[in-house]
Amino acid sequence: MKEKIILGIDPGTAVMGYGVIRVTDGHAEMLVTGVIDLRKISDPYLKLGKIFERVTGVIDAYLPD
Repeated sequence: MKEKIILGIDPGTAVMGYGVIRVTDGHAEMLVTGVIDLRKISDPYLKLGKIFERVTGVIDAYLPD
């Protein structure tokens, strides 16, 4: 049984979306979807820090290929 974990990111500077799927033998299963809402953060460096923190957390949790 061949399995692959795929992370997809919908980039954005105000709202950023992400999703993780597992594909096993051609069958896709949604593992998680989420949104990072950055509209209340005006400092671009803080936005990048928040994006890094959340995306790193998703990567650590699901270990995408």
